Amino acid sequence: MIKSNLAMLMAEKKIRSLNKLSKETGVSGPALARLYDGTNVRIDYSTIEALCRFFDCKIGDLIEYVPD
Repeated sequence: MIKSNLAMLMAEKKIRSLNKLSKETGVSGPALARLYDGTNVRIDYSTIEALCRFFDCKIGDLIEYVPD
């Protein structure tokens, strides 16, 4: 299973809304909501890049593989 750490990264930066994160990163609200909730089926490279740039993190900090 792929696990999203978006909520943790947002908390660390004190970002309290997906709407604010969307405005800061240019990533759509629905894409952020799916990643936040863990309901996404895929994630675009541009989304990963924008979030990693904003949070100054590596891909593995944003999403990680967790064996079932």
